[in-house]
Amino acid sequence: VQLQASGGGLVQAGASLRLSCAASGGTFSRYTMGWFRQALGKEREFVAAIRANGGNTYYLDSVKGRFTISRDNAENTVYLQMNSLKPEDTAVYYCAADRGIILSEIRRGDSYDYWGQGTQVTVSS
Repeated sequence: VQLQASGGGLVQAGASLRLSCAASGGTFSRYTMGWFRQALGKEREFVAAIRANGGNTYYLDSVKGRFTISRDNAENTVYLQMNSLKPEDTAVYYCAADRGIILSEIRRGDSYDYWGQGTQVTVSS
């Protein structure tokens, strides 16, 4: 599976962005999809994930109520709608994919075999 993330940019605090991750080369509808981020000088952290059928979603506590993950299996694309952005959301955002991730491992980056190239999100105060 090849993943291509897009939609990042420079915005002011309080603004919104929608990230997209387009998948190709696999059966997208069978994959759990995740978004991770890595700020400069920090470790990569889990942001959100969505199951293959879109029925279950999971979030980092600090983004709950502000970010929404969704997917369009007909378009082979997963989205991350980010509202009320804060400077601490500044990071490179990566999408990831895998099949067969159990719930206890869904927030672990090493559970995902396929990764996109990342898109920079910068939130100014």
